[in-house]
Amino acid sequence: MQVYRLSALTDNYIFLLHDPKTKSAAVVDPAEASPVLQQLHALDAELVAIFNTHHHSDHVGGNRQLMQHFPNVRIFASAEDRGRIPGQQVFLQEGARVCFGERTAVVLFVPGHTRAHIAYYFLPTSDGEAGDLFCGDTLFAGGCGRLFEGTPAQMVASLSKLRALPDNTNVWCAHEYTLKNLQFALTVDGQNPDLQARFQEVKAARSRNQPTVPSLLGVEKRTNPFLRWDEPAVQAAANSTDPVQTFARIRGMKDRF
Repeated sequence: MQVYRLSALTDNYIFLLHDPKTKSAAVVDPAEASPVLQQLHALDAELVAIFNTHHHSDHVGGNRQLMQHFPNVRIFASAEDRGRIPGQQVFLQEGARVCFGERTAVVLFVPGHTRAHIAYYFLPTSDGEAGDLFCGDTLFAGGCGRLFEGTPAQMVASLSKLRALPDNTNVWCAHEYTLKNLQFALTVDGQNPDLQARFQEVKAARSRNQPTVPSLLGVEKRTNPFLRWDEPAVQAAANSTDPVQTFARIRGMKDRF
């Protein structure tokens, strides 16, 4: 499975999954149709699946136009999002499995950003290989999504699921927010040498207009404060040792940053 990262709107990423053997493709969170159609044309591929993580318009905005071009496409999303996903045909719950090409993804129910958010974890093909996590707006490189419909307790539970995945997992998040996220992270975990080094690397990459997605989950565990609610430095910044309260206070600080 080849993954193509397509830029869309202001700072969104769409992910096109391609199986060269069958000349088929799937797309994760098509914010708009045009970049997807251009890439499909370049690959001479047929779109067979749309995998939506949640209902926000910058993740489903291209669904209907893509359906017009590919009438047989199947649209997958959370069962809890019924009625909110354009064209949804498949209603997924925690633990469901979806297949594309030779890869299988496990569906993870990760509410918090929205009440119905899901993520797709494509399992490694063999021992030692990396899995691929398409996490929408739940986990970002250096950050996490705002809590629009969920609670801090829900988001901690959701991020805990993602944090439990292997360190070599590729994290394909849906926005280029990394530099701003790390600027904030330094205000709550500024003595973290891994974070300091990552900030310099990302700052240099963005100065060259290079993308910072995908990230590696192991890097997130070492540098992303929203996966580090049990670290003393982050707890000190939140003035709490309770995981949910620590997360909630750090998230509130980020909202005002």
